[in-house]
Amino acid sequence: MPKTSSRLLSLLSLLQTHRDWSGDELARRLEVTSRTVRRDIDRLRELGYPIHAAKGPSGGYRLGAGSRLPPLLFDDGQAVALTLALRAAATGDAIGEDAARALATVRQVMPPRLRHRIDLLQVTAVRPPGAGGDAVRADTRLLTEVSRAVHAREELRFDYERTPGSGRQARRAQPHHLVTRCGHWYVIAWDPDRDDWRTFRLDRLHPRTPNGPRFTPRPLPGGDVAAFLTGRFRGTDGTTTDWPCRGEVVLGLPVQEVAPFVEDGIVEQLDSGHCRLVLGSWSWTGLAAALARFDTDIRVVGPPQLADAFAALAARCAHAAATAPPAPEAAAAQGDAES
Repeated sequence: MPKTSSRLLSLLSLLQTHRDWSGDELARRLEVTSRTVRRDIDRLRELGYPIHAAKGPSGGYRLGAGSRLPPLLFDDGQAVALTLALRAAATGDAIGEDAARALATVRQVMPPRLRHRIDLLQVTAVRPPGAGGDAVRADTRLLTEVSRAVHAREELRFDYERTPGSGRQARRAQPHHLVTRCGHWYVIAWDPDRDDWRTFRLDRLHPRTPNGPRFTPRPLPGGDVAAFLTGRFRGTDGTTTDWPCRGEVVLGLPVQEVAPFVEDGIVEQLDSGHCRLVLGSWSWTGLAAALARFDTDIRVVGPPQLADAFAALAARCAHAAATAPPAPEAAAAQGDAES
């Protein structure tokens, strides 16, 4: 028979698999008698683990949630995964401080063997340039409140500030999902006053209490949360992640000088000095501006809307150049000529 301490850990590991176990099945897995299983269950309960007994011929057990946090059990793989996740979260701005404190707590209670192993995992999470550069610290209390409203299907009542300094506006919405993107938290919700889906920045949301009435969730357009949010940020209704405007051009640059700067664009090499680029944007003018940043000749393949956008952008740039004040050197030269 295994030692009592080892057997208790094995029993707890089985109960953490989120299923009901009969007493006979646990006895077979642990190679003990059903009476020993019952005694071990009582010992775990004394340690604070809420183990519920199910009725039946053989009886059954399930690990439930209690009013306080009992000692936790992680195997080596789980401990390493938890460490990596906390270290990655600690590099961010949203919950970085809380993650760092949690990591210190977990490391402190680890056995020396495992602590040495995770200390060798010096991993640095690097965010892409521009991704979450203006991230704000998340209010964990607010995250919990909104998550509870999503789970309870309760209407949120809140004051919302669309942009800093614009003033707060009373709003109500039916929250469906709480998501994080590029260092910010968002609430995807149905707005009954506007009869449309809306995405709210959590740090600009100031909840009112109590929440509103319960609601029946409606299906999210497209059915995929990530695709919906990506589509909304790209200017679509959320049913697709495609850009509303997509065009094709030929650039007078080799493919290796273009590919690193087009993200989800498609680049095809034509010859040593030219490449074909297919790129998308939220507007035709925005697409023309994105393509114009490449310091080279550009030939529009299509569609006609892209060529029109280039013409409008060129006229706008010409007007800006004509209205700009002369450079200091040019102004000084003109003054010398007049004198």
